Amino acid sequence: MKTVEWFFDFVSPYSYFQCEILHRLPQTVQLEYKPVLFAGLLNHWGQKGPVEIDAKRKLTFRSCIWIARKHNIPLTFPRAHPFNPLPLLRLSIALDNRPDVVRDLFRFVFREGKLPDEPEAWSHLIHQLNVPNADELIQSSEVKQRLHDNTDYAIAKGVFGVPSFRVDGEIFWGVDLFDFFLDYLDDPDLFKDPEMQRVENLPVASARRS
Repeated sequence: MKTVEWFFDFVSPYSYFQCEILHRLPQTVQLEYKPVLFAGLLNHWGQKGPVEIDAKRKLTFRSCIWIARKHNIPLTFPRAHPFNPLPLLRLSIALDNRPDVVRDLFRFVFREGKLPDEPEAWSHLIHQLNVPNADELIQSSEVKQRLHDNTDYAIAKGVFGVPSFRVDGEIFWGVDLFDFFLDYLDDPDLFKDPEMQRVENLPVASARRS
């Protein structure tokens, strides 16, 4: 068995898409679910999320609809995006990031089009998950700390976006690199290719001024 870490945030539609195709992973993979705060990654690396850039926002949403239809993945965006994903991240952690829970939380947002700040929808969700004390759990200092630790750990390992797989110290970011990741699992010598090794140390010819 090969242990693979999967970093995700429920605010990310691309993480949702990847969650829906995790079944394509080989049986030899043991997946460790690592919910992280995407905003924390962005802040650390000095980036903006794609929908935080006005010129990129419309195309991002359109491309998500295209990806969903292309791969036959149901998609309904919630009433607003981005939104505060903390209740979902903490609930996932409180329930030990069980794969079925992670899937249901993603589907709550991107299949049902609901948000955790909608009282009726949230009540239905915690009833569906059979967690009547969900509101108490997500306020637990231990749960909050675990999310903080997950995010710090991801940053320390060089994770800069979601979704990301990490295996053998290598990071595969984005749902569009899923097949690249599968090819690496099939052939771990993939990065020994001479051209891949050459570009690893490609020098910078010109740096953008801040």
